[in-house]
Amino acid sequence: MKNLIPLFLMILSVSTLFSQSPISPDILTRQWNARWIAVPDEPVNGYGVYLFRKTLDLQSVPASFVVHVSADNRYKLFVNEKLVSVGPARGDMYYWNFETVDLASYLVAGKNIIAAKVWNEGDLRPEAQISWRTGFIMQGNTPAESVINTGSSWKCIRDDSYKPIMSPEVIGYYVTGPGEFIDMNKYIKDWNQVDFDDSSWKSPGLAFWRGGSPKGLSDAFGWMLVPSPLPQMEFTKQRLQSVREASIKIPETFPAQAASFTIPANTRASILLDQGFLTNAYPTFEFSKGRDAGIRIKYAEALFVPANSQLYGTKTGGYMGSATINGKGNRNEVKDKIFLGRKDSLISDGTDHQVFSPLYWRTYRYVLINIETKGEPFVVDDFYGTFTGYPFVLKAKFESDQPELQKVLEIGWRTARLCAIETYMDCPFYEQLQYIGDSRIQAMVTYYNSGDDRLVRNAINLMDHSRIAEGPTLSRHPSFSPQLIPTFSLWYIGMLHDYWMYRPDGEFIKKKLVGTRQVLDFFHGYQQADGSLANVPYWNFTDWVEDQKGWSGGVAPIGSNGNSAVLDFQLLLAYQIAAELEEKLGMEAFAREYQERAGQLMSTIRQKYWNASMGLFADTPEKDLYSQHANILALLTGTVAVNDASVLANKLLNETGLAPASIYFKYYLHLAILRAGMGNDYLKLLDKWFENIAMGMTTWAEDSNINTARSDCHAWGSSPNIEFYRMVLGIDTDAPGFSRVKIEPHLGTLQKAGGEMPHPAGKIAVKYEQVKGKWNVEVNLPGDVAGRFIWKGQEFELKAGVNKMVL
Repeated sequence: MKNLIPLFLMILSVSTLFSQSPISPDILTRQWNARWIAVPDEPVNGYGVYLFRKTLDLQSVPASFVVHVSADNRYKLFVNEKLVSVGPARGDMYYWNFETVDLASYLVAGKNIIAAKVWNEGDLRPEAQISWRTGFIMQGNTPAESVINTGSSWKCIRDDSYKPIMSPEVIGYYVTGPGEFIDMNKYIKDWNQVDFDDSSWKSPGLAFWRGGSPKGLSDAFGWMLVPSPLPQMEFTKQRLQSVREASIKIPETFPAQAASFTIPANTRASILLDQGFLTNAYPTFEFSKGRDAGIRIKYAEALFVPANSQLYGTKTGGYMGSATINGKGNRNEVKDKIFLGRKDSLISDGTDHQVFSPLYWRTYRYVLINIETKGEPFVVDDFYGTFTGYPFVLKAKFESDQPELQKVLEIGWRTARLCAIETYMDCPFYEQLQYIGDSRIQAMVTYYNSGDDRLVRNAINLMDHSRIAEGPTLSRHPSFSPQLIPTFSLWYIGMLHDYWMYRPDGEFIKKKLVGTRQVLDFFHGYQQADGSLANVPYWNFTDWVEDQKGWSGGVAPIGSNGNSAVLDFQLLLAYQIAAELEEKLGMEAFAREYQERAGQLMSTIRQKYWNASMGLFADTPEKDLYSQHANILALLTGTVAVNDASVLANKLLNETGLAPASIYFKYYLHLAILRAGMGNDYLKLLDKWFENIAMGMTTWAEDSNINTARSDCHAWGSSPNIEFYRMVLGIDTDAPGFSRVKIEPHLGTLQKAGGEMPHPAGKIAVKYEQVKGKWNVEVNLPGDVAGRFIWKGQEFELKAGVNKMVL
């Protein structure tokens, strides 16, 4: 048990080994000799935590010992007590990931123990977890490593100390899995140590009648194995910052520093800890003694304001349908608030050096620890977290004479990181689902802040895999329950175009064009004679617009004949984008077809929805409802003439009565004002982000009503981490693959600004400073990349390397 403490830290070195380990061709083309194994006489699909061990005797340490490992649902792999791999990266049965790890650096001459903890959360598993049945497999890369192959030489047992806990306290759509109840009296200690006695353990049974099968080898049944395209996740020790409330005396240095304290016998104690900011982490609780003491650990993004609170007003309930909750209020405040959240529970066995860390990470800012001791004092030794996430490295920098902008970038980057693990996620606490609408913006944040596009490619592949026979992609994938938002299929086409313009891999996108054609064929089937859509099935979500006539469940208003301007505009934009992709990467015939459809649809939109007296596009042919959304899309599709664009942009910003864009759709609002030549107004439009900050947010709320937002962490709000570089500093791609650069800054009231961002050829850096009425400009382009600089309508050529101008 003592050895668990540094295990997560050990995995920091795994990413390099993981990404460099070779895969033998046989692994991808032949059936594995290793078998899928499981503990015999256990439920095939029910909840269970299982332990597997293999003894490996070596005369000497090999220079390389590469293995491939996977499980259903998930595993943690240990070698000689050190954690070396966590997985598998989430996918689906047709693309079931295995991780490749070189174990050589963890092995010793003599006796070695290879051990795995495998768990299946059964019907309580996260929605994002696709599953068939419990199973574990490990295959040596070559005959030299085949001694490790899973089969009868392994030993296994069920760990009966674990039971699932659902979280009925969580309000709203919650699908991220159960908490854990662990009775430490039953916990199998030291099970992954070399000298552990496993003589009473069972020989494994077969979880599948054949060995591991790489995808495409045989029929489409069982786990179709593919190499994971991702590195191991980051694991970094992270201490909580403070105690906010406690019913007992706590050392002043705790939890920012490790400190031990005792809770007397027959006592109920409560400790509220504050991380100081939202995080995704494996909490670790170290404790001693206190036999049969009960421990409950709860995790929350924020605390809740009770209805009729004297401190927060007398308004009755209304948060997510709850009559007893008003909302969340300022996230920094805890006094007189209610703690609702996910929980884990433990029973102490009374020994020293007990350690709890959950199977999977938790999302929290606040942690509430409740301890009820019995006849023996209980000792808290420590509590800390181990941050986890996709191992993005921030490579972008921004500076200006408005320092408050830096806080926006800091929060945006944290939000983006918390919404990126083995896939992009809409939110880490409630769903952990990879939605296309969110992921398009998250991918752009990745290009501008990190440049590591592996998670983007993985997202695009998963979305492509999700397409159904009717043509559209699923709205989210992986997801055990299929969900269809056809409009997200249109944003998927936009996501492909983004990748094509910002990453130097046109062939990757070319292979996806078959899928875009199927998506557009689906929509074409619902186009009427005039090109307008009518009665498109499924959930045609556009944006979370609340308390606006005609909007329901995020779906824009639909007229009596089934027509919707917002839907028609989204299809128009997809046709325009797809036509360009087909013209440059695909087939001219498709490009011409999409251009013709786009031309007809644009003409119909102008006739059907334009209200000349108001100078706005209506949401329906009845012209009784109006939104920012329709007019944003009118600008993005070029449906209004260039000379009229700024007039429309001013109207959609200032006209009262328009259904407003939420923090999500403001991404498109800001692109629209840029298209209208109003990019210098961008920094004036960040009120919603500064409102988040004023409300104590450390990540961006799911929607624009911050007090009642369900999720405190949605990365679609991180668009400033794009636009501070693309719009303010003006750095953008000017040709596919970012092969040319366009620099067109929109500095607004800034007098000084600069920064840099990653580029496929290196980095792009810019500096702007106003001195005595003149602007000193410096642009540094990488490699042999050239471009152009645009300033107040004038255009200047940029060469590779350093370019300096005074304007």
